[in-house]
Amino acid sequence: MKPEDVRVLPYHLIVGQEDLRLALEIAYVVPAIGGVLATGQRGTAKSTTVRAFAKMVLGRLPVTLPIGATDDRVLGGWDVEKLVADGTPQLRAGLLEQAQAEGGGLLYIDEVNLLDDYLVNIILDAASGGVLPVEREGIDEQARPVRFTLVGTMNPEEGQLRPQLLDRFGLVAMVADESSGETRREILRNVLAFDATLDGQVSSLVDQARREDESFAAQLAQARSLAPLVHLSDDIIGLCADIAGSFGSAGHRGDLTIAYAARGLAAMSSTTAVRPEHVARVAPLALAHRRAGSESGTIEPWNEDEKDRLKQLVDAAS
Repeated sequence: MKPEDVRVLPYHLIVGQEDLRLALEIAYVVPAIGGVLATGQRGTAKSTTVRAFAKMVLGRLPVTLPIGATDDRVLGGWDVEKLVADGTPQLRAGLLEQAQAEGGGLLYIDEVNLLDDYLVNIILDAASGGVLPVEREGIDEQARPVRFTLVGTMNPEEGQLRPQLLDRFGLVAMVADESSGETRREILRNVLAFDATLDGQVSSLVDQARREDESFAAQLAQARSLAPLVHLSDDIIGLCADIAGSFGSAGHRGDLTIAYAARGLAAMSSTTAVRPEHVARVAPLALAHRRAGSESGTIEPWNEDEKDRLKQLVDAAS
């Protein structure tokens, strides 16, 4: 079955997961964000949300990097089957190039924390730099340009990513299970309605969600075109830098990510200038893994003191 033929739960039937959905939407609107990491315990619909989003904006599933993938499979290399069959040396594109060509610029890695650090580093380098290095034995080629957004999911109970690798993800969304009875009932109702359509039943709920997906995908495409035109004033730039500095973000990726993400959120709101409230909403996603205390690779939820400090900084700039 082709990726475009696979039926997945419509994006508008996803319940909760506001941070993950917002992070995916912003990373699509502003690809320079550098990717999204979703971290949370198993069974919290991380993979389902990513696939539903990709199906909505791309019309197909994302290119997915499997656990145990070799560097040949990721970076590309000789087509061994072709070489064995008729002796013809022919290069085969790796998953990074396939993500650009076939996956609409989206590469998905489930359980990214279980992937070899060497491969994760190469993938993150290519994602942030837009260049795929070709330094393999017997292959003499120039580095090739690649453009894709990396989305990774992980269960922190199964191991952490090194802080140096965490920092390369633009936004991090912490995902938890939904505890309220009403929300859990809504999740169950939506999934049962969708599953019934796989057996040929008609569901007005699913049909309506698919129509909403089509409309929202068009809105995101429009926001993606608008984003480069959204103005970042000196005051807003100062606010982004002050927030990143106040929370101990090492280097300058945090500052830049907040600015890019706020610009994306403003574009999604059809506004032509970033406002303090845009910065306030995206800062936790940009700094979850960069603020002081995350040096060990452990990502903790924002506590009340941190939320108050962020609010004070934003209020002072409003």
